[in-house]
This record gives sequence, structure tokens and C-alpha cells, in this order.
Amino acid sequence: MITLKSKREIELLKEAGHIVYLTHQYLRPHIKAGIKTIELNQLAEDFIKSKGATPSFKGYEGFPYTLCISVNDEIVHGFPSDRILKDGDIISIDIGACYKGYHGDSAWTYTVGNASHDAKYLLEHTEKALYEGIKQAKVGNRIGDISYAVEKYAKEHNLGVVKELVGHGVGTSVHEAPDVPNYGNKGTGPKIRNGMVIAIEPMLTLGSPDIYILDNDWTVVTADESLSAHFEHTIAITDEGVIILTGE
Repeated sequence: MITLKSKREIELLKEAGHIVYLTHQYLRPHIKAGIKTIELNQLAEDFIKSKGATPSFKGYEGFPYTLCISVNDEIVHGFPSDRILKDGDIISIDIGACYKGYHGDSAWTYTVGNASHDAKYLLEHTEKALYEGIKQAKVGNRIGDISYAVEKYAKEHNLGVVKELVGHGVGTSVHEAPDVPNYGNKGTGPKIRNGMVIAIEPMLTLGSPDIYILDNDWTVVTADESLSAHFEHTIAITDEGVIILTGE
């Protein structure tokens, strides 16, 4: 069931989202060659707790870490580890924070040092695909309008659209109805209404969109080992327009 949020709830979701935003900004200068991904995880956990929040992902359906850290061909749900970042890597960091029972959720993909032209192209256009989706998040539209806009932009830029992974509603649970796919048809899916809060999150690849899951039963990677990027904002849709809850 899709739950519509009150103004008070949206304010709490905005607080949670702002903590997620601040955590991304806090981590940004630490994302460099030589750091272990588990160190980024610990930095984020300490920071989120310092803001009076708790990590949304840690323990969620058994996920053992604060962050999902996915490097290069990893799409989502990468485990922080002793892996050391190298110059030229790209790293997707998905952060969730729970504040007074409400969640914020945002992923961003970063370059480590000197990235290749192809990597920069992927990041630029995955981020732009996110904003194409957000433009369609209007009261009276349908979820399919968001999905279609993301897919259309991705295909225009020759990027693979991962279909098995989708955006979602956000509220007192980090994952709620409705699903928000990154592909689809205009005019389909649930109608967008005042008070709806969703996470839009394009996951695009430089090659094939085919995927497989690693032996840890969590980490999703590209089947052809091509690079993948992930950009996500949690937004509230109101009669007055869109509020990006995980933005500045």
C-alpha cells in the first residue's frame, strides 16, 4: 500500500534526508586512492550517529554494514571491506539514515583520482538521467512517466538500464511501495499524488545491462564486467512541486 505523508512527516523525512546529504559531503574528501572501503563505512556510521540518527541499512534484511559501497563493475549492495581504492576507480556509495523513525536514502557515484573518459561519461549521464526522472515527478502524472524518462535518456546516451533493480517509496521503512522502475511506458503505474515520497535511482552501465549476484547473496555486478553508476535522491511530491529531501 502506498502511504501519503503529512507535512509533519515530510519535515521529518527532510531531516533524515539532510543527514544523508551531510554524510555524503563528509565522506567526499576521504574518497581517494589508498583508503579501504571499510574505513569509509566506519566514518559514515560514526557521522550518522553523531547527528542523532541511526544507519538505515545496517541489519536491514540481514545486511551487515552501514554503507553499500560498490566499486567499478559492482552495481549495488557492495560490501565494505579491506579493498583499497585505486586511482581511476569509480565508487558508488549508498547511504541511508533513520531520524525519529523516518528514513533518508541517497546514492552517489564518485571518481577516485583520475577517471577515464568513459567513466566520466557514465557518471555524467547517469546523474542527468536521475534529474530527467525527477522532472516527471508531478502530481497527476504516473510512476511510468518517471520510468520512461529515465530509460529514454539512458538509451539516447547508449547506456544499459538495469531492470532487476528499482527505486521505491520511502517513509517509516527505507523501502516501501511503490516500486519505481528505471524503464517503462508513459501513463502507466500508480498515479502520483500529493504527499508521495519516493526514491528515484537510475543504475546504468557502460555495457550490457545483464547482471549476476556474488556469492555473498547481496552484491550485484555487471555480467560483462562493464562499469556501472548509481545516482539516487529521495523526493517528496506535493501540490506545490517536488522537494529533493536528500539535497542541500
